[in-house]
Amino acid sequence: MARERILSAQGSHDEAAAAPGLRPTRLSEMVGQRQVIEQLQIALSAARRRGEPLEHVLLEGPPGLGKTTLAHVISHELGTTIRVTSGPAITKQGDLMSLLTNMETGDVLFIDEVHRLSKPVEEFLYPAMEEFRVDFTIEGGLSGRTINFALKRFTLVAATTRAGMLTAALRDRFGLRYHFDFYGVEELAEILRRSAAKLKIACDDGALTSLARRSRGTPRVANRLLRRVRDYAQVRADGRLAPGVVDEALAFVQIDELGLDELDRNFLKVLMRTYDGGPAGIDALAASMGQERDTLEDMVEPYLLQIGFLTRTRQGRCASRAAYEHLGLSGAAAPPTPPGEL
Repeated sequence: MARERILSAQGSHDEAAAAPGLRPTRLSEMVGQRQVIEQLQIALSAARRRGEPLEHVLLEGPPGLGKTTLAHVISHELGTTIRVTSGPAITKQGDLMSLLTNMETGDVLFIDEVHRLSKPVEEFLYPAMEEFRVDFTIEGGLSGRTINFALKRFTLVAATTRAGMLTAALRDRFGLRYHFDFYGVEELAEILRRSAAKLKIACDDGALTSLARRSRGTPRVANRLLRRVRDYAQVRADGRLAPGVVDEALAFVQIDELGLDELDRNFLKVLMRTYDGGPAGIDALAASMGQERDTLEDMVEPYLLQIGFLTRTRQGRCASRAAYEHLGLSGAAAPPTPPGEL
């Protein structure tokens, strides 16, 4: 059985249940993404003053940055009900129909991984977004008949980690579009400080800063590391999180000072040793590592790109000189920064 990847930015229902109350419920409680929050505050205030539902919202960015949290915050700010689903869960038009016809005025429908909607389901969604109606076909063949259903005015909030996979037709139907960026160390330290208080964890500021530096710019990763270090401190130390305890706990699970784990390091080593530092195609790298392409694109590459250890060119992926030095391979023929970066 595969070992859970601690640094994965992907969430789970079990993880959410293990740490109740860590998510903010109001815009005023959110840390980071200031431009997104300020723009959304104006949109929400304007919608409330007009007595209208909020325009449809598209949230773009890597996993773990707070898109799902913000969808719940939007619903809370509006004082309405949120219904949560995902692109893969909506397999046919009838699945979407049952959701839409149960929405009340002003309710929020949150669709995660919206880029994974099938084309028939996506096209079924268009009139619901624009005209708040749907045409649903009952039965099939020659005896089939189409019924027009009027819907109550709702707000669709959709999230995607692959904005480039969205069709222009769907993207253009969102009145509000926000991109989420990775968080800074100070922002993550503040998130950790609040989480530690809610979880009643005694800790030093230096410990939280050390954790923040290794959290890959991602709040979900930061909170997960906080819980893992808490466990270690309770068993191997006096229960208090100090910088030395953080170092020991993360070394124990093979997470280094920059937040790289074994999968990250293996990716770089394969790129350097098998492909001479690149360029190498993502499919070739995935095959060499025995990993899925999506795993590398979603869970490994974003952070390596962010910290400058990886570049993507038209010819493929290339390891940077800094990556060689970090792995202690500075004696290798590290390539210069390649031309044609994407």
